[in-house]
Amino acid sequence: MPEQLLTLALARPHEAIAGAQRLLATDPPVLDASIARQASGIGLRQLGDIGGAIRELRLSLRLAEQSGSGQRELDALATLGATLGRAGQGKQGLACLDRAVAGSTGAFAGRVLIRRADVLLVLGRHQEALEDLRNAVSRLRRAGDQVWEARSRNYRGFVYLTLGRTRQADADFAVAERLYAASSQAFESAEVGQNRGLVAFARGDLPLALEYLGTAGQRFEALGVVWPELAIDRCGVLLAAGLIGEARDEADRAVAQMDKDGGQPTKRAELLFAAATVALVSADPVTARERAEEARRLFSAQRRPWWSARATMVQLEARHQAGGQGPQLLRRVIETAARLDQLGAAEAPAAHLLAGRIALAEGRRVTADRELERASQYRRGAPPLARALALLGKALRSEARGDVSGMLAACARGLDVLDEHRLMMGATELRARATAHGAELASLALRDAVRRNDPRRLLLSSERWRATALAAEPVRTLGDSELVADLAALREVVRRSERLPLDTPAGQALERDRRRLEHAVRSRTLEAPGGSSSAGERFDLDQLRAEQRETTLVEMVEVDDILHAIVVRDGRIRLHTVGPLSAASFEVERARFRLRWLARGRPPTGPGLDVIGDRLSAAVLGDAATDLGDGPVVIVPPGRLQALPWHLLPPLADRVVSVAPSAAMWMRARRLRPPPERKVALVLGPGLTSGYSEIPSLVERYPEATVLGGGAATADAVLRALDGAWLAHIAAHGTFRSDSPLFSSLQLDDGPLTVYDLERLRQAPYQLVLSSCDSGLAQPVGADELLGLTSSLMPLGAAGILASVVPVNDRAAVPLMTAVHDRLSAGGSLAEALAAAQAGAGDDPVAVATAASFVVLGM
Repeated sequence: MPEQLLTLALARPHEAIAGAQRLLATDPPVLDASIARQASGIGLRQLGDIGGAIRELRLSLRLAEQSGSGQRELDALATLGATLGRAGQGKQGLACLDRAVAGSTGAFAGRVLIRRADVLLVLGRHQEALEDLRNAVSRLRRAGDQVWEARSRNYRGFVYLTLGRTRQADADFAVAERLYAASSQAFESAEVGQNRGLVAFARGDLPLALEYLGTAGQRFEALGVVWPELAIDRCGVLLAAGLIGEARDEADRAVAQMDKDGGQPTKRAELLFAAATVALVSADPVTARERAEEARRLFSAQRRPWWSARATMVQLEARHQAGGQGPQLLRRVIETAARLDQLGAAEAPAAHLLAGRIALAEGRRVTADRELERASQYRRGAPPLARALALLGKALRSEARGDVSGMLAACARGLDVLDEHRLMMGATELRARATAHGAELASLALRDAVRRNDPRRLLLSSERWRATALAAEPVRTLGDSELVADLAALREVVRRSERLPLDTPAGQALERDRRRLEHAVRSRTLEAPGGSSSAGERFDLDQLRAEQRETTLVEMVEVDDILHAIVVRDGRIRLHTVGPLSAASFEVERARFRLRWLARGRPPTGPGLDVIGDRLSAAVLGDAATDLGDGPVVIVPPGRLQALPWHLLPPLADRVVSVAPSAAMWMRARRLRPPPERKVALVLGPGLTSGYSEIPSLVERYPEATVLGGGAATADAVLRALDGAWLAHIAAHGTFRSDSPLFSSLQLDDGPLTVYDLERLRQAPYQLVLSSCDSGLAQPVGADELLGLTSSLMPLGAAGILASVVPVNDRAAVPLMTAVHDRLSAGGSLAEALAAAQAGAGDDPVAVATAASFVVLGM
């Protein structure tokens, strides 16, 4: 029947268009032809051909007028009105819909009201849309019209969501989802799933939001539909998750797709607004301003003040990010913030916060106080990120008033709120990236401590927001069979691709498979829900002093690019200002370059390692080098210095030195007790020139060890051997992936063992030695978090990890590792064993460089 085409048009637009064309080819009666044209127009609208849709719907309306059916005419008129609204012609669209509503009664009036509400929603007239939808839900429920009741609830849920009423929104979406499923409306069922993702996002549950949006994307793709709203929603969630690169890629792809295929002008404007927001967060103010201006022009032409004000705010933020200041910018930001308040936009607090910042810079303290006070307000039940933003406003206001205790209290509350946000996530990567939201709150407290020359408070403030992603209990992926299967497939693809040139068709096909599998693994992990209600044990300075004994702790803190060293020794805390962090980073890279040069056996030229070590010491430790005492040293560096070869520094050259992500993590490692069974695992990866001399000597030392190599060192076998081991030694080449650090890997017989594989361990080895690659590297993300092979193992129970921070000479590593195990066997810790082995490295440049390239993480 022709009416079935209308039902099909939203669910499967391609099929509806084809069915309409077949019906029209039979020269049907005028009434049936009107229905066919209407179905074709709806299908074209769904596929983004808005011009073609309007042409079809005008034809449908003319045919309906000829048919003599009043209801047919009103239905066609309502669909045309809704489509004109989506085309940015809101005034004309509402005129059509007002006529249709006036002529409608009963359940049919409910259908028309939904379409008018759609246009009102596009125009940002949310309360009017809500009234229409309440009326529509009531009429359609009484009539038993399940499909249209589902549509009315889906729209009403979206309006509730826009107004911040997430409980009512989710209730409507749940009913709509059930009704759509019962009526086989595939497209609209996918759309309501997308909307439930937005509810999860509004509540701060980013993993669930990503899962909903990912499933919706798969369902749209199966229907052959490119849905720009999905890209818009994904951009918002990805930005909140700290996945800025992915958000930018999503936005750029969607804009390019719409430039190529066209689409609804209203959706183009919304997509440009989302892309502008992404560019702003990406610190690209030029692109942000250009896209926001184009979006604002479109919104203004479409008479959409709610959207236009939001786009104006992005323009103003971009001007400020590019260095803009002054009274004119301040006036415009204040006006826009007031307009956003009037429109009920969620961006209003951020606008007041920006106005407060500019007013402070201009010396307008009264204005700043007023704007920051407005920024510090949030509605009851607001998600964590909104509450954290409000508390930042309160902290800035307190600081401007000279209320230090108020500022510190607001910072502490804000970081507590962000702990709540972070713990909703199960993925280590999301937890680490989420800390970026607290960077300014943490910096306010750090800056004040430096200003007051208060090393105790600086240490406490540093520990509050350092390595927090590693401190919380990790979420295990032990029972995820799909993840295990994807990781196994990825290993096989990588192993096969190593035998084929990338420029061959087979090599390119394997590269596509690799990217697909990596995307599947990462997406599945990001969707893991949080499993811990605790952010981890808080740092206790008294406990640190009690556990230190003769150990000196040096915690390095960066404040406004200046490196400070806090030295805790013999119960005292002293603060040293070292110098620019950028200068220290430069010296680190120069040292790493020289170590790589020597590892390749190249002749030593230029400054010697002793000169490089002196430069490093001056840039990284400064005067703190004279304050280290004589005992062991624990270094807690900022993320940008995590790849430093610490034993090159003369004050540390003959010392027992270990590195930790935070003082709290070092204390946690010290408290770990070795497993009762001294289980040892020795692993030899493929293609290692030194392994056949290194591993056999270790087998003699540990005769009961599990030994894997020569084809037996597969991922599953290695994970079984590592789980709960007292000591594990892996001699295998590795790869550090700065683009995606959790795909950093060790090369085994069946392919790469990634961080995602290691996160499947129930218990990491108590002590781990990685002898043949730069697996000690990690990628700084978030506020000051690290992602990499070694950093992932500490939360899983590793007390100490020995690894290199630059690629090492395989042959020179063999005697060094033998010496390390000599000391380990005698009962020493990894840090003590490495110090003893380095002391015996001799004078050979390659041996010295190899010894200096290793560090101990933990104890």
